[in-house]
Amino acid sequence: MARSKKLKPIPSFKNEDEEREFWATHDSTDYIDWSKAEPVVFPNLKPSTKAISLRLPEPLLARIKQLANAKDVPYQSLMKIFLAEQVEKELRTKSSSR
Repeated sequence: MARSKKLKPIPSFKNEDEEREFWATHDSTDYIDWSKAEPVVFPNLKPSTKAISLRLPEPLLARIKQLANAKDVPYQSLMKIFLAEQVEKELRTKSSSR
């Protein structure tokens, strides 16, 4: 069995800029045993989003914009709400039919 490498102590930093510069110029494996790392969940972070290109018939887009205007929300936000609601509905329907 190979001996594990001796890890260097992580220095203290005066501020985030100093820490950022340090990690940009040093190999983290000299300081951290990543084989012992565990997954971490950050429940308060907003989920990341991805921009997509979606082609819609112009009359449908016009109706969505009209609805969004009546609700005083951006039409893209309204589309996300509609999609999320429909996905949840579909998933509930599928799970209850099993």
